[in-house]
Amino acid sequence: MTLERWRRITEWPLIVASVLFLVAYSIQVIVDPRGAIGAFLEDLLWVSWGTFLLDYIVSLVLAPRRWHWFLTHLFNLATVVLPMLRPLRVLRVITLLAVLQRTAGRAVRGQIVIYVTSATLLLVYVASLAVLDAERAGGGSITTFGDAIWWAFATITTVGYGDLAPITLEGRVIAVGLMLSGIALLGVISATFASWIVEQVSAENTSRQAATVAHVDALRSEIAELRAVLATIEPRIPSAETAQTATSSDGPDPLPSTR
Repeated sequence: MTLERWRRITEWPLIVASVLFLVAYSIQVIVDPRGAIGAFLEDLLWVSWGTFLLDYIVSLVLAPRRWHWFLTHLFNLATVVLPMLRPLRVLRVITLLAVLQRTAGRAVRGQIVIYVTSATLLLVYVASLAVLDAERAGGGSITTFGDAIWWAFATITTVGYGDLAPITLEGRVIAVGLMLSGIALLGVISATFASWIVEQVSAENTSRQAATVAHVDALRSEIAELRAVLATIEPRIPSAETAQTATSSDGPDPLPSTR
């Protein structure tokens, strides 16, 4: 089995595992259930983590250049070796973005915009969960999900009002990642807008060039038609020598001489 085939096979299972993890983690952080429900959600989180771990190991084994694949997928490694840090476990859901990104490279601009928008909203949501989980346990000022959402939007847009700020190490790590994501998002939006402008200008130039070529072709056709008309008329027009000869032969006879 090749790595590409494995990725095609595991694409939807990883999406399902990511969604299940996101739902379980959301209930765990926002509702904070106890008893059997809390234990069930914790088991579901570990099962999803086991799915990501299996995918990482198999992908590493199937990679044709294992060391190169390992060095270029360090973030995937981080998502499977940080299960003990409760707030950073949300990194596992980034696998959902990685799976979606596999098709983004072949997508047109409109689909890329949709992908970037969806990824941004998902990133804001999971960052809100993670920072709330970290700050509430560490005695920070972010204690409600509404505050966490407000902080995430202010951070990813690089506004940073400063009314809410993480104080724990995990919360600050999440903040740094969110700020870098905001900068990357701004770059993607700028590049997409610039690409649209370049395409519009190129289309305008192409249409002008097409119009110019059409005009030249029309002029060539008219010239060809004029030449054809002249070719049919030219034999009917007598030349200058023929006209002079005809005039001489049709003129009056010379006067007789007187002797």
